[in-house]
Amino acid sequence: MRPFVVGSVVLLSLALVAPAAARKKRKEVSADEALPAAAAELIGKALSSDRAWTRLVELCDGIGPRLSGSVGMERAVAWGQEAMTEDGLVNVAAEPVMVPKWVRGSESARLLHPHERDLAMLGLGNSVGTPPEGIEADVVVVGSFAELEGLGDSVAGKIVLYDVPFTTYGATVQYRSKGGDAASAQGAAAVLVRSVTPVSLATPHTGALRYRDPENVKPVPAAAVSIEDAESLHRLQAIGVTPRVRLHMEARMEGEAPSANVVGEVRGRTKPDEVVVVSCHLDSWDAGTGAQDDGAGCVVAMEAARLIGTMERKPARTVRVVLFTNEENGLAGGRAYAEAHAHELPKHAAAMESDTGAGEPLGYRVHIPLPEGTELEDGATHPTEERALAVMKDLAPLLEPLGATTMELGYAGADIGPTVKGGVPGLGMKHDMTGYWPIHHTHADTVEKIDPIALRKNVASMAVVAYALADREGRLTD
Repeated sequence: MRPFVVGSVVLLSLALVAPAAARKKRKEVSADEALPAAAAELIGKALSSDRAWTRLVELCDGIGPRLSGSVGMERAVAWGQEAMTEDGLVNVAAEPVMVPKWVRGSESARLLHPHERDLAMLGLGNSVGTPPEGIEADVVVVGSFAELEGLGDSVAGKIVLYDVPFTTYGATVQYRSKGGDAASAQGAAAVLVRSVTPVSLATPHTGALRYRDPENVKPVPAAAVSIEDAESLHRLQAIGVTPRVRLHMEARMEGEAPSANVVGEVRGRTKPDEVVVVSCHLDSWDAGTGAQDDGAGCVVAMEAARLIGTMERKPARTVRVVLFTNEENGLAGGRAYAEAHAHELPKHAAAMESDTGAGEPLGYRVHIPLPEGTELEDGATHPTEERALAVMKDLAPLLEPLGATTMELGYAGADIGPTVKGGVPGLGMKHDMTGYWPIHHTHADTVEKIDPIALRKNVASMAVVAYALADREGRLTD
């Protein structure tokens, strides 16, 4: 019996020591050493799962449009909490946000002269409505703010149409957001805007406008029309024919309504109080079902976090999903998150956002908040920006299987904007947007426009970058 006892003791000792040794060995593996294997595992899991697609169908086909303050948005908030809880995330919560409640109501636009036909239109978000009988007036077509200004008060009582072809979104969207005030200041009765898109199939594109000084500049009704109708009315004016249009809109603001940002976490292994945010916006316009803007971004962020949560080696920092409310017509969700988590922002290592559809992932835009008062010459960079960009370029080889290797300085996203302003490095997912602009803010923004394989690649890209930033020793700017 003696040799057996001795042997048993030895075997028991080895059984106890071996796992401890293995654990010790695993602890000695650095984040840099562990990252390639972790990235490969995350990519493999993402490319072999259809969970993001299933979630997208649940959200867009099951719930539908999600305009802030609507029943659809309320249902989406509940769905987000249920889905993240089911996915195993912790600290799932709906953080209250008050949002503007804009209601579209019935609307129409009809050409009355030189012949009669309906115009394809969508009222712009936040617009006021027309009188119950509508507005009937001659149309004046302009191609720029300068051209409008040159007409002076000759546009008084008329409907101004901005027929401005798409160049870049940032440049062209000014006519949608500011066009109402500019025309009203010269006495116009209403505004029509050529849809902000390079492509149209008689499809109007909505979007928000802003009345910047409603006490001194009368808010006027504003709607988007299709490229085809805008150019048709412009051609008529060019040959000396004055188009006449009747516009009817029941649009109205109904004060504020309760909503929420939905959050959930994968807690960090060793630095749980430090955070990497992965995010999107849960609300959408009431046209279409918001599949690319931004349902796809939401399911990408949720699935990226779920996959990170399945890893044996969790990242050092917490990965926090944030589904923002009210991006489309107010950005209340982005501001509310930055305010509610102001005490945590110094420990946010990075904030990522996906809000340019779900085309093939191309890489990331890096937005680094610079010290107040910093002024750079055109084309110049700050050392902090250079360090962050270098970190992202070091990660690019891990994303080569996905084609997401382009790293550049640029805009990170609207929802994380207030958080970035609070000192947090921002990352915006960069996509192939070829299929984005033709359906942006239209009835055509629906699930079948999303490529399921590209969606999986987006999940993989976000998961790898979020994991890498959550597990590295320093912040993105260190």
